[in-house]
Amino acid sequence: MTTHYDKWKTFAPLGLIGTGLGASLIGHAATMKAKGAPTWTWIAAGTVSLAVFNAGLCVFGEAVKHRTLHELGQE
Repeated sequence: MTTHYDKWKTFAPLGLIGTGLGASLIGHAATMKAKGAPTWTWIAAGTVSLAVFNAGLCVFGEAVKHRTLHELGQE
């Protein structure tokens, strides 16, 4: 069985990457809107970017949970 520490080592970087990617995509969607792209394109890009950003936060939250459980198990 995978320990909490091993799960934390996997989820933490993935969560940070997902959050960063989502934030970058949000900026891209905002730039599309500012440049006058068709409404449906920047709305679709914004929706996808928010989904990626929130997924990254969820994965990072899972990493925090596993790190906490690991630390509590050390005591």
